[in-house]
Amino acid sequence: MGDLDLQKISGFWREVGVASKYNVALKAGMKVEGLFITSSGHNVTVKATYNSSGSCVTEKVVGSGRDAVGKLAFPGHREIFVLDTDYEHYAILRVSLLWRGKEFHVFKYLTRSLDTEDEPGFWRFREMTADTGLYLVSRHRRCAKLLKEELI
Repeated sequence: MGDLDLQKISGFWREVGVASKYNVALKAGMKVEGLFITSSGHNVTVKATYNSSGSCVTEKVVGSGRDAVGKLAFPGHREIFVLDTDYEHYAILRVSLLWRGKEFHVFKYLTRSLDTEDEPGFWRFREMTADTGLYLVSRHRRCAKLLKEELI
């Protein structure tokens, strides 16, 4: 991937798939439904929404661009590396985080749509994560829809 365009990556994204070699990453209690990304200069704000027992929970974190192409750094030893995107339909991310002294890597497949998986991007995600455990998201979209409509 070339230089990441923060303006183009900004906006609504729905998490459709997750892949990881770490079972704990796939069985996390609160799973992301949607993200809303905004940027200002080299700073990036990510507002994530989760469905927690029927209630929408949001988290907002501010990070910054890094020297590496497509890499964003966030507090708590979290990094997001944009592996592939067409900006309009899909994005494939590698999220790295430090938890209990161990580094975890999770691949995430995101789409702009509430209803479709954008098949060309999905097949690219499947190819990139063929050797990892795969969790396909089939969860409620209510929190993602509220986030997209900027109601939360």
